[in-house]
Amino acid sequence: MTEITIVLVDDHAMVRKGLRAFLDTEADLAIVGEAADGREAIAVVDTLAAQTREPDVVLMDLLMPGLDGISAIQQLRARYPDLKIVALTSSTDAATVNGAMSAGVNGYLLKNASPEQVAEAARTAARGQAYIDPQVAMTVANSARGAAQPVLSERETEVVALVAQGMSNQEIADTLFLSERTARTHVSHIISKLGLNSRIQVALWAIREGIVTIS
Repeated sequence: MTEITIVLVDDHAMVRKGLRAFLDTEADLAIVGEAADGREAIAVVDTLAAQTREPDVVLMDLLMPGLDGISAIQQLRARYPDLKIVALTSSTDAATVNGAMSAGVNGYLLKNASPEQVAEAARTAARGQAYIDPQVAMTVANSARGAAQPVLSERETEVVALVAQGMSNQEIADTLFLSERTARTHVSHIISKLGLNSRIQVALWAIREGIVTIS
């Protein structure tokens, strides 16, 4: 079993301690670093990348003194395009959520989530899929109502629905009987057509437009 390596970023030591205590019990998850703010998070990832390899996932608080989480995400995304970053925060206001999405998070989870949900969010992000807290999804959906409505083809709508379900390009290809390359091209064109930056934003757009629903 290949371990998913994780860096915990939160300005509260007790939060990091609690997360580590649970995640260390999961056989497929390994905590390889901790940081108390965004600047330290970047330094930790830089060190890991130089010494061994960059971590698979960063669990990032957003509201921290010094360099905040959104700014740290922007810098990490520029340095490590393949790094998976999950926001783990108490903030549900639209400005913070949209800021994190625009910065390039792969998931958004609230701190009232169960330890099992945190573990699953890390696994989902490591697979290259989006993990979105339903409450957060509705916040973004509500804040985006009234925006211009791009028109998608029937095939594009099918692909959007599958992206919103968290499917990888290969899973989309298998479902629609396409090649992985064709599925990847569809996803890329959809992201561009909608004026978005990531698969997670496509998922949120699909929720807003009623293409998929959340429980």
